[in-house]
Amino acid sequence: MNGKRVLVTGGAGFIGSNLANHLAADNEVIALDDCHLGTPENLDGVDADGNPTDAENAVEFVDGSVLDDDLPTDVDVLFHLAAYSSYTMAEENKREATRVNVEGFVNTVEQAIEDGCDTVVYASTSSIYGSRTEPSPEEMAVEAHTCYEASKLARERYAEYFSNHYDITAAGLRFFSVYQGYGGAEEHKGEYANTVAQFADAIANGEAPVLFGDGTQTRDFTHVSDVVRAIELAADHELDEVYNVGTGESYDFNTMVEMINDALGTDIDPEYIENPLPVYVHDTMADASKLHEATGWEPQIDFEDGVSRVCAPYTD
Repeated sequence: MNGKRVLVTGGAGFIGSNLANHLAADNEVIALDDCHLGTPENLDGVDADGNPTDAENAVEFVDGSVLDDDLPTDVDVLFHLAAYSSYTMAEENKREATRVNVEGFVNTVEQAIEDGCDTVVYASTSSIYGSRTEPSPEEMAVEAHTCYEASKLARERYAEYFSNHYDITAAGLRFFSVYQGYGGAEEHKGEYANTVAQFADAIANGEAPVLFGDGTQTRDFTHVSDVVRAIELAADHELDEVYNVGTGESYDFNTMVEMINDALGTDIDPEYIENPLPVYVHDTMADASKLHEATGWEPQIDFEDGVSRVCAPYTD
């Protein structure tokens, strides 16, 4: 993507800030965030208060909510990543999460359409596949078991409406377990950060990582840089419909802890506790062939390399 004016909602958050910083090298980028979870410090050329600095290729930060009127939607491309982005976060704030995840999506896309934008890429979720040890294709039946999943499925239906009714493209990306580490843009998420980041930080500080059950649950861990490439390609190719973004490989949490110990040169055993969550996806794995066929996208960072990158700031 080059020479475009783009809006990234949730732009000071984890994935949003990585996308905004990446695109800012060749595009005019606006990052909108209400700082409920994001922080302007994640953005290039922006200070802790959200004010611009003199940095080249700076991102323009706008402190605002996707529920606001008069959003800066006079753009070529809308990347809508703003959301209550986890089961726990949404379940504890159902009404507000639904407003942000559904009404906020509708509000932002409608304003973008009114301003002439016809390319939308938005975040959905792989959680709707439930627990599967086999790769999950987009065409399989999905269900909502949580407020979070229901809100993301609602996005997909509204995106279908916008695409059909207004003749725009609206690509929904079902992200699998996206990570980068506290040395990247995850630290501000705290308890909502990916388990790779949380476990690496705990072990690096001499603490036992806490695993639910026996640690045999698996995730398709996908590095954020691969996710950012997928998001950009979805816009470049003006994709419609929904697409998985994942590696097609899964690792269990026990193996992940072993890999972190190897990378850090430590030997800390995990602590196992009973799973406190009433709804829990035990296993995930992506079938990303649809995205590959449409754009040529393939993951470039395997999990061993990814774990090394997460751990590097603790060993440098």
